[in-house]
Amino acid sequence: MQFYRSFRSPKAMTFDLDDTLYDNHPVILRAEQAMHDWLAASHPVARDLTPADWHRLKFRLAKENPMLRHDVTAWRREMLRTGLMQLGYSAQQASAASEEGLSVVLTVRNQVDVPALTHTVLGELATRVPLLAITNGNVDADKIGLGQYFSRVLVAGRDGLSKPEPDLFLQAQALLGVAPQDILHVGDHLETDVGGARRCGFQACWLNDQHRQMRQETKAKWLPDVEIHTLDQLLTLV
Repeated sequence: MQFYRSFRSPKAMTFDLDDTLYDNHPVILRAEQAMHDWLAASHPVARDLTPADWHRLKFRLAKENPMLRHDVTAWRREMLRTGLMQLGYSAQQASAASEEGLSVVLTVRNQVDVPALTHTVLGELATRVPLLAITNGNVDADKIGLGQYFSRVLVAGRDGLSKPEPDLFLQAQALLGVAPQDILHVGDHLETDVGGARRCGFQACWLNDQHRQMRQETKAKWLPDVEIHTLDQLLTLV
């Protein structure tokens, strides 16, 4: 654990979900594979597009409409719809198929192995201070067993612009009803989590469980208040 400035014990906490409370990387890989398997099985014409083609389409759409980046579900829906229309589907056919594809992806997206330590730490913290989750992703916290610990889960797109934009942090502060400086936000991302939280006056805790070196994080513009390496170190801060 490392402190970067004077630290005050928080009266409330907010948490990032993906890659903070569980390893999200294998989940996304499985969800992507599930989408391509579904396309190959249910829409053979889509075999003309490789995963790289879909990837390029996804980022072309975001370049044309940057707001898609703030809602990953809408972004995937638009990618599927546009790709299938390019392959000859009518707008109605493509829209119906995109909803089916989203259902396939979200089913796998919500198959997450949450570590026992995460449940232990959140269960204990929830007895000490109010907890609220803020996510840029589209995981369903209830379906993966984490909703029970949070008074509310704020989701980018549905509830506002994605982190590091202030929308979700400001809503969290209003819902928690305490001063920003009395809230500790915990996350793994130095820009979206640490930067977003600090800009809104929160204290920020960087979960660095990947042995990264702060001096090598060239994109990081904000220092956290504290850096931890395992989630249970939070229990000494509250």
